[in-house]
Amino acid sequence: MDDQRPAAIGTDQRRGVPPDPATVRRAVLASAMGNCIEWFDFGVFSAGVMTTIIGTVFFPHDSAGSATLKSFALLAAAFIARPFGGLFFGPLGDKLGRQRVLATTIILMSGSTFVIGVLPSYALIGVAAPLLLLLVRLVQGFSTGGEYGGAATFIAEYAPTERRGLLGSFLEFGTLSGYILGSGLVLSVNLILGESLMHAWGWRIPFMLALPLGLVGLYVRTKLEDTPTFQEMAKSGKTATSPLKETIVHNWRMILNLIGIVLLLNVADYTLLTFMPSYLTDNLGIGDETAQLITIGIEFGMLLVIAPLGSLSDRIGRKPLLLTASVGYVLLSFPAIKLMQIHSPWTVAAGFAIMGALLVVILAVIGSTFPAMFPTQVRYGAFAIGYNISTSLFGGTSALVIGTLIKVFHTNYIPAFYLTIAGLVALVPILLIPETAGVPIRNIRSRRSRRRRDVPSGDTPYVAR
Repeated sequence: MDDQRPAAIGTDQRRGVPPDPATVRRAVLASAMGNCIEWFDFGVFSAGVMTTIIGTVFFPHDSAGSATLKSFALLAAAFIARPFGGLFFGPLGDKLGRQRVLATTIILMSGSTFVIGVLPSYALIGVAAPLLLLLVRLVQGFSTGGEYGGAATFIAEYAPTERRGLLGSFLEFGTLSGYILGSGLVLSVNLILGESLMHAWGWRIPFMLALPLGLVGLYVRTKLEDTPTFQEMAKSGKTATSPLKETIVHNWRMILNLIGIVLLLNVADYTLLTFMPSYLTDNLGIGDETAQLITIGIEFGMLLVIAPLGSLSDRIGRKPLLLTASVGYVLLSFPAIKLMQIHSPWTVAAGFAIMGALLVVILAVIGSTFPAMFPTQVRYGAFAIGYNISTSLFGGTSALVIGTLIKVFHTNYIPAFYLTIAGLVALVPILLIPETAGVPIRNIRSRRSRRRRDVPSGDTPYVAR
């Protein structure tokens, strides 16, 4: 009998007892590890010196286009696969459970990054080199498509209602930590080996270190049971029989709202964290080491404030912070980029800091906002589909589009235009979504589930409109 065995992690809450704090901490760590690995890859791949190396190692030297733009094109190409990953892994996570899917995505992500470190160069195998690199990036994009929505859902469904903002912010703590770790590792290896050895073989080291990170994350995830909310739903027999159909047919309005908010999130995120390091060196003439130190320094500052901002959202709500960031990008993008045009490291850092401050306000609340936009039956799938469609269209392409537009129009203010437009677009869905701070995650219902009998006894129903 089940009640005669020791309670496994997560089992108590199925009996109405919240998971203990240690279990919640492990759930947060397990989720944040995946985001850390995803952004470790971006930190490595988009570091100023690395974009040049990737473009020269895997492409012929006489091919058209700069080495940096070739690297950004590869980065963007991987995002083609992300919506397909979301369509595959998201509904699967709603049907089979969050934990099993997340164990798969984390090893696929870290394994793909590792493989880049062992791929042969163009000089050895010719045109097969960029094709193999593209294939690996597509596999990584496919697996990443199932990672973020599941990780955010995992934290949100384990977190106590009154601390969902605080605990959800640690998902993006993983983002910033992974990026700092990746870009800091590239900087360290470059400084230790020097330019010649870095180009010869040293660039491979950061990519190869992703595999042990992934194995640690896999170990942590396999030690946890599925979320209490999912287990409660599965036990009651309310798992969606056709989660993909139910996701699209009954939740498409909220998915569109998610796409609009994620547009700003990812334009800001990928512009700041993947494009800016090369922008500082190629367009503003800042040295590689200085540019990376500025980037790492600002991101470290973001790490210090992201948890307090998440906690603040538990008290005042998520929407005030999202509106602050959206309006901030509309009003402050041009002044921030203007500061950076002065070409002093201090003014560059000041402009970067303004954009980083606005970004961290968004990052602090998305881990608690997005999962609460959808009911448990389709939460993973709806989140993954909407998030990855928006990310593939507007996030992964940001560096390539901005870099190309700068070359076409010969102005360094393109990032400001891009961020301002994204801020204006996001204002509409932010105003439309309901405030979910303080609402139990298991009470979120779609329009189709307004029936009182769908709501657990003693709870007030909440309808996600």
